[in-house]
Parts: sequence; C-alpha cells; structure tokens
Amino acid sequence: MRTSKSITLTLGKQQQVLDSMVASGAFESHSEAVRAAVQALAREREAVNTIWRAKIQEALDDPRPDLAADDVFADLRAHHESMVKAEKRGA
Repeated sequence: MRTSKSITLTLGKQQQVLDSMVASGAFESHSEAVRAAVQALAREREAVNTIWRAKIQEALDDPRPDLAADDVFADLRAHHESMVKAEKRGA
C-alpha cells in the first residue's frame, strides 16, 4: 500500500533551480529533491524551536527580580522622547 500521495506544485522561478539540481545529478528526481527540501525545512523548524525553548527557559530561570510593566513602559517612553528630541536637534 502506498504511504505517499501525489501533489502538484507551482514553483515559479524556483522551478529552474529544481530542474538544474536534477539535471546536475544532485538528485535523481524532482520528487527526491522536494522531499530533501521538506526534510531540511523540518530540521530548520526544529532547530529554531529548540533555540526558542532554550531562550524561554533561560528567561524563566533568570534569578533577577521581575520588572514592573509600568516601569518598563515608562523607560521606553522616556527613551523614545529623548530619541525624538535628538532627531529634532539634528534636523
């Protein structure tokens, strides 16, 4: 029993890239090249997810005290105001 199904893809400009990969012998078929691309995307997505999970865990494990949102936004507003003033002076 077949575990895969046929699909139709419209690649646009990428069609030339795919054709040249097959023509060069890098892949035996267009299907093989597309499967390799999907596998690469899956690996990339997993790597990005791993990085994000690590960064989130790092933030959760940070022993420094939490900052009040009001304080953070006040600092951002003050920073923005100083940038606007500096820009006006330079204009």
